[in-house]
Amino acid sequence: MKVAVPKERREHERRVAATPYTAKKFSDLGAHVVVEHDAGLQSNFVDQLYRDAGAEIADSEVETLSGADVVLKVQSPITGNEGDADELDMIQEGAVLVGLLAPFDQRSKIDEYAEHGIRAFAMELIPRITRAQSMDALSSQSNLAGYRAVLDAAAEFHRALPMMMTAAGTVAPARVFVLGAGVAGLQAIATARRLGAIVSATDVRLIAKEQVESLGASFVMVEDKESASAETEGGYAKEMSEDYQHKQAELVRAHIAHQDIVVATALIPGHPAPTLIDDDMVLSMSSGSVIVDLAVEAGGNCTLSRPGEIVQVNGVKVIAFRNVPSRVAEDASALYARNLFNFLMPLIDAETHCLKIDWNDEIVAGTALTRDGAVVHPLLANRG
Repeated sequence: MKVAVPKERREHERRVAATPYTAKKFSDLGAHVVVEHDAGLQSNFVDQLYRDAGAEIADSEVETLSGADVVLKVQSPITGNEGDADELDMIQEGAVLVGLLAPFDQRSKIDEYAEHGIRAFAMELIPRITRAQSMDALSSQSNLAGYRAVLDAAAEFHRALPMMMTAAGTVAPARVFVLGAGVAGLQAIATARRLGAIVSATDVRLIAKEQVESLGASFVMVEDKESASAETEGGYAKEMSEDYQHKQAELVRAHIAHQDIVVATALIPGHPAPTLIDDDMVLSMSSGSVIVDLAVEAGGNCTLSRPGEIVQVNGVKVIAFRNVPSRVAEDASALYARNLFNFLMPLIDAETHCLKIDWNDEIVAGTALTRDGAVVHPLLANRG
């Protein structure tokens, strides 16, 4: 079985889908691992490390993908209308493609995978069940995004975060407000607390209150009947009614005016990111304050966010970097590569060293997008 790891070619992407550690793990299972030249360079994994792990280094993407049974990707393959090379044309029919394939945002690509006879699996759709925790790529990458968001805010915030008592006077601690207490939000809270800030957070899910307070932060939320059922079975936030959104927005509006740093992390799978910070909220903050919008690639939580830019409005900086996990590329690659290995390992037959996929398995059924030339995922099969 040939496992191919091509170089990621999308802008702002520094991660790689396999590390020397996981390349060796695949080799130990009997796979022939082929990594494209310099695929891991931006994550600090040089070619020699892959060679030492038993992988072959290919000179080109065509050579890497030729005859591959399994293709490991971070982001979806580039197709003909996106660049000079069509990566789908390099992947053989019947091959398994695994990656963060953005199935809801790139619906038309799912049809292309089916037309090419590719069996595609989206790591974003890993079900949140106990035995799939080690495969949960969204959590592993969001964790690092939340951490990096606070560091990016601290770098642009021209004051100290912790309280400091000196002979010359006392430096007051910074006030950090986190919007959204999912994986990224909770890590942002923990990181800001470690840096000595006074932290508060909000979320539409009442269950998040205990998690936020356990990290030493205060919880800001409109608590009513709707908020008591604001979580899906998969553990994600539901889209709330307009009335609830208005009440929550007014509460946030009053709170945000007194904050130094705001980290916005709110996302709803399959939907545009909710708008939580409008122009007036930004203008209510003191000069020198910082906002980090982690949801910018889904439309953004802040109306003044500009993808890939830091904008300054009335002295307030709004940071909207793209692909924040990639800003911690080495660790992000290491965690993501293990997610991929943990997903594929149960699908490899111990005797034949080839794929043996149980299509009725809950994890396989939950992540499979295409099979036998058709779109098979229940959320996408009827162009839902």
